Amino acid sequence: MKPKYLIGGIVAAALALTSTACSNSLSGDNGDQASSAPSVQADQKLFERLPDDIKKDKTILVGTDASYAPNEFTVGNEIQGFDIDVFNAIAAKLGVKAEYQNAKFDTIIPSVSSGKFDAGISSFTVNATREKQVNMTSYFTAGTQWAVAEGNPKKIDPDNACGKTVAVQTGTTQELDDLPVRQKKCGANKIKVLHFDGQDTVTTTVVSGRADAMLADSPVAQYAAKQQKGKIQTVGDVYATAPYGIITAKDQTEYAQVIADAFAEVQKEGAVKSAMAKWGITTGEIDNPTVNPSVS
Repeated sequence: MKPKYLIGGIVAAALALTSTACSNSLSGDNGDQASSAPSVQADQKLFERLPDDIKKDKTILVGTDASYAPNEFTVGNEIQGFDIDVFNAIAAKLGVKAEYQNAKFDTIIPSVSSGKFDAGISSFTVNATREKQVNMTSYFTAGTQWAVAEGNPKKIDPDNACGKTVAVQTGTTQELDDLPVRQKKCGANKIKVLHFDGQDTVTTTVVSGRADAMLADSPVAQYAAKQQKGKIQTVGDVYATAPYGIITAKDQTEYAQVIADAFAEVQKEGAVKSAMAKWGITTGEIDNPTVNPSVS
């Protein structure tokens, strides 16, 4: 779902299961402070199934492109977000800590394959092409959702947006795949599309009234509505859904499965619902984490 060209420096950040208060800017804050994560107890049986080098170091080095609030983004030198909270809970259940390195999106899969990273989590949409390169453990389902000014004063219908002004982040599937299909159906009454490099700018155009609507990954749109409460609301259903996957090396199927099993445990304990509530995400929780769901 997310653009592949966004750039982040290499910054290591070992993060705790809960985070402290940070910025409330359009680029993102650290969620709802009232949403405290449940405590996670390590499971020794799961720990014993980890690769030997991770058991030795008791650390999982995770690659992420921290530029996509609320899933993964930076405030100062700290990497935080929904994905980070989820993986921190998984690591705690496994009896290890997670250490994050900010990296360009399209370098994460090669870096996991080469052993530079032990895992990757960065809003990776699961597909068969990626599953040929790495294992992908599903943990969430995201799609596309629209957002408009509070009260929907322009009466925006995502299925009939012809003639409206719509903002979108450059390089996303919404820009490259979704809107072109809609444009073909509009004939001469085209959608006026405003393209921006950053999602924060996309959101601002709706708040200011410059754009009538925006569309983005469902967690991103829902987070914007939460952050801009009283100014923006989501409209229409989430569509074109697909799972996000945690990346591990292709030859480490058991490692991918133990991540799935740890995720299932922390999900039962409420860690996923807590993270969703913290970041204003209202849909997307999955029933059954699966290794390589596209080919299983």
